[in-house]
Parts: sequence; structure tokens; C-alpha cells
Amino acid sequence: MIRFESVTKSYPDGTLAVDDLSFEVGEGELVTLVGPSGCGKTTTMMMVNRLIDPTSGRIFVDGEDVSGVDPVRLRRRIGYVIQQTGLFPHRTVLDNTATVPFLTGWKKAKARERAAELLELVGLDPGVHGSRYPDQLSGGQRQRVGVARALAADPPVLLMDEPFGAVDPVVRDRLQKEFLRLQGTMHKTVLLVTHDIEEAIRLGDRIAVYGAGRIEQFDTPARVLGAPATPYVAEFVGADRALKQLSVTLIDRDDLERPPFARLAEPAADAVTRLRGEGARWAVVLDADGALHGWVGTESLAGAGGTVADHARRMEAWIPATGTLKAAFSEMLKHDAGWIAVLDGRRFLGVLTPNTLHEALRRTITPEERGVSRGRPEVDSVPTE
Repeated sequence: MIRFESVTKSYPDGTLAVDDLSFEVGEGELVTLVGPSGCGKTTTMMMVNRLIDPTSGRIFVDGEDVSGVDPVRLRRRIGYVIQQTGLFPHRTVLDNTATVPFLTGWKKAKARERAAELLELVGLDPGVHGSRYPDQLSGGQRQRVGVARALAADPPVLLMDEPFGAVDPVVRDRLQKEFLRLQGTMHKTVLLVTHDIEEAIRLGDRIAVYGAGRIEQFDTPARVLGAPATPYVAEFVGADRALKQLSVTLIDRDDLERPPFARLAEPAADAVTRLRGEGARWAVVLDADGALHGWVGTESLAGAGGTVADHARRMEAWIPATGTLKAAFSEMLKHDAGWIAVLDGRRFLGVLTPNTLHEALRRTITPEERGVSRGRPEVDSVPTE
């Protein structure tokens, strides 16, 4: 969808902003450009919609060389979101959002209807916020309006320059989650500029790590963290890159352990006899369909009547199978648990332990990153079947 071919941008004073840049962004892909201030990432993005023209090389959007397209027409079909939002202070939120449809000749009623739909999509009630002016909104709300406005004409390409940089960390986290939700629905082709490696990792399908005017590494977040291409990239992503790796490493079902289990309807006396025979001190409790109900200790079943259901306790530490190792580790710490259940919907798949979390992370890091030592203290895992 976006292709750079040997693109260079230099200025008369000798400044080389971008040096011989070549890369592609696939349709529906979100690519983050990350690097220190002055490295050329914003210049790269602004050349796509011709706010800046390259000195040499070519840029294509959907197969069309942008140098041959009228800049105004080009910009009206590329969404653009900046840190300061750029909202018109004298126009209402609804009319701000409808700006591009207005400019492209939509009828006023249709443009405002589209704007109202998008405000709702980004989490703002058009009935409440539509008639307000930008200075009556919080910083996070203004950023949401900026995103809605960029999407108003349904552009295939979205350019975002530090879009969440002007808000506090809590609001930023919410905006990032909201944008990932939107992207999962709308599948826009996105170039997003940020100086924050955490944001780049969280949002990007791929990351372009910039040095001075050039890309040092262009790869998935997992590869950038697990196998930095150069010492510069390793330093930029940080000494704690192994911890950052947790946020981009999905749970692998092969890493799960299967602890002993008891069925809800099973007589307590039968369950305790069987579990003690297996040497188990506790068991997960499943219903007839394999859904997780809770857990039970063998001591609570000893000499007890009724069924396992009468003695089962609620399971607090669990995570969906689509989660990341970071989310699993966070839940483990939150509940001070030695293991965490993994569910597919309600169906119980197994548990992650400190051992399996550690092994899963080690596989994502190159031998060079792990170092020579293989020794580590053993951590007791849950019993297995």
C-alpha cells in the first residue's frame, strides 16, 4: 500500500534528514516509526502526503507515485493525526469531525451523520460532545476527535504523528487500547511516528527503528526485542528488552501444564481418594463440558460428604488463551499465585507456572542475548497428570 524506493531528503544547508530509504507497508498493516528526536521519522511520514517533498527517490501509495498527484487531492484521501490534534477552535466537535467530507463535497446532513457515527466509534457520545467546542474537552477527548476526523472520509491510509503524546499515561493507555480496537475493525494502512519504544511495541505489526536518517532495523516487535540487528538497536530498545518481550509474546498451548482435576458432580469421597493416589494436594474443578469452575484442596475433601461442587473455591488467577506472557505474569503477581489458569472461552486448557513462563520467554531470545550461563534456581511447578 505504501512503498518507499531509495528516498532521500536533504536541505540546502547540508542537513540530510532521510538517507536512501526503502521499505514497504502492506495493506492493513500498522507500522510504527520509532527513534530519537531529529532522526527523520516525521520527515518520512510527511513525505507520504507531500507536506514535504523528497530530494530524490519515489514514494507510492496504492501503486501511484505521489509526486504526480495534486497535493490537496492526495491529502484528502489520507487521514492525518497529529499530537496537538489541530482542531479548529471556532467549530463544534461535530463540524470538526466532518471537515474532510465537507471539503470533498458531501451534503451537510450526510457529513454530520458520518461524523456522529465516528464520534460514537471512538467512544464519544455525539449527543453530548457533538455541540461542544475543542476547549470544552479534555486532552484525551480532543485526541479522540482528531482520530475521528482523520477517519471521516474513510481513507485507506492513516498517518499519525505522536498521536497520544500530549496526554497523561493513564489516558494514553486508554487511547492506545481504543485505537487497537478500532484498527482491529477497520484495518487501515497506518504509519505511526513515536519516540516511545513501549508504544511502538504495543501498537506496531512491524517497527522501523531509526538511527540518523536511516532505518537500523525493520521487523516485528518480537524480532526487534529478541534479536536486535545492531548494537544501536539493542541500546535503543533498552537493557530490559527481555521484559518488554513479554508484552509481544503470545501464550503457546505447548507451554501449558495439566494439573490434576476433579469434576463438579464427582462425590467428594471418590475425588479425595483418587487425588491422594496421584499425590495431589489440590486440583482444578471442571464441569462436564471442561469449563473451569474453580479449585479444591484435598484436605477440604477429606471426610467430607456431598460432591466436589460443595467444596470448590472460586478461581481468581486466570487469563484467556489469546493473552500475552506479560498479561499472564501480571495476573500471577496481582493474585500472588504460583500458577495461572489459561482458558479458551470458559474451557480450561491448562496452567502457566513461573517455570513455563521463563522457558517460553527464553525461546524468544537469541542465544547471544541469553548469554553463556544456563543455570537458574528451580521453581516448584504444579503437579501434572
